[in-house]
Amino acid sequence: MTTSEMARKEKREVASSERLRGGITYNPRIDILEADDELLLLADLPGVTPDDLNIRYENKELTIEGKVAPRHADVRYLYSEYGIGDFYRSFTIGEVIDAQKISADLKQGVLTIHLPKTEAVKPRRIEVRAG
Repeated sequence: MTTSEMARKEKREVASSERLRGGITYNPRIDILEADDELLLLADLPGVTPDDLNIRYENKELTIEGKVAPRHADVRYLYSEYGIGDFYRSFTIGEVIDAQKISADLKQGVLTIHLPKTEAVKPRRIEVRAG
């Protein structure tokens, strides 16, 4: 499978929702960036509060779960496009991450997870001696 085929497959899978645990669970949209010293993960989690967010890293797997409270339960909509549901996403990351230094921030519905690389995989400059 080519890279572009994998990307198309991933987009189809991410856009879906599933019925789990008696409600709808969405796969949040996520961007992953790589810098020399870390991987940076950005996830859209509208309606999730820090108290309703569970992020775990174990056995080389990063798991993100966000609970969303129902909104306007007493309102009858004429039309609604915005679905309400929880969020779940899981990634296999590997051993390149320093698990003790992972940190996360949630601001205005965007989750930012900093996944620092271990010293062994960080690029390093090699000094050349004259001589």
